[in-house]
Amino acid sequence: MYTLLRKILFLFPPERVHYFSMNVLKGLCSVKWIRDFIKGYYTPPKDDRLVTVLHTRHSSLIFSNPVGLGAGFDKNARYLRELECLGFGFVEIGTVTPKAQAGNDKPRLFRLPKDKALINRMGFNNDGAAVIAERLRKWKSRQPSAKNTLPLLVGGNIGKNKLTPNEDAWKDYGICFTALFDFVDYFVVNVSSPNTPGLRALQEKDALMKILSNLQSINKTKPNPKPILLKIAPDLSDEQINDVIDLAEEIQLDGIVATNTTISRQGLNTAVSAIEAIGAGGVSGKPVQQRSTQIVQKITQQTNAAIPVIASGGIFNGNDAMEKMQAGATLVQVWTGFIYEGPGIVKKLCSDLIFGNFFR
Repeated sequence: MYTLLRKILFLFPPERVHYFSMNVLKGLCSVKWIRDFIKGYYTPPKDDRLVTVLHTRHSSLIFSNPVGLGAGFDKNARYLRELECLGFGFVEIGTVTPKAQAGNDKPRLFRLPKDKALINRMGFNNDGAAVIAERLRKWKSRQPSAKNTLPLLVGGNIGKNKLTPNEDAWKDYGICFTALFDFVDYFVVNVSSPNTPGLRALQEKDALMKILSNLQSINKTKPNPKPILLKIAPDLSDEQINDVIDLAEEIQLDGIVATNTTISRQGLNTAVSAIEAIGAGGVSGKPVQQRSTQIVQKITQQTNAAIPVIASGGIFNGNDAMEKMQAGATLVQVWTGFIYEGPGIVKKLCSDLIFGNFFR
């Protein structure tokens, strides 16, 4: 059914139809019996093997299943109830910046159906840390404390404002960390988006050290510190990945998210003229799959699996998820796969993991 619906949705501009679809789902989920029906239909099979534990230095996070939604889909934490109804084990909101910002000019989201990919140059458009923190506070206050049910976990993906110079970026990350601290379960430091000028330069060791050291200093002042993970680009060289691993061990990071979108245009099936017409932006989906898996495997092997990895990039079916987990990932995230495969993707991935004998 979704195949037909997707053909209709793909007739409209991607960003507009994204919000239209989620607002329709939000309206449906405002009616309890419809919400219960949707949740019942899309909830993955109950199987203890799906429950996943992310062991961190300060605590262990328990996920109802290993399939999450990557940052950038629900930037402003507006659709957590609806995404929970679709079965996600966790949702990463953001990227959140200290001040609200509009992001880059539209159009800034493009489909590449021949490649099962997207190109985006959103530019960290979001409502700002204070507004999003208040929205999360209200959402948490409405969460029922149901017995024998694991809650949806929420990650806070944080970044810097476009106008903040790189030498002051550490301050922006600290502001977001402090504002969201009480309302998210873990943090992801985003220095790997290609859509904020100069941001990827923060992946260099010295810049990262300043950002992460400051966050860990703030974290240590809290009674219950939160896990801090780092999201990296697929375009890093082996030497840069080695630097990230060294830094992660030195700063005692709780994990790495691998990977963000790529600036590479190699190997795409879409016509070169169409790609050139789109212009700048990060490619996500199938074109990132292989490189993402390679980086997951490199991190896992080099650290002897001491640093947990959340894998993201090109996950559309159970085999894709298994590939990432066999490479060493603890959890997986979808985004582009959600767009192409539809609202049943979590149930499908979890079912494939169970019945594909991944847990044997």
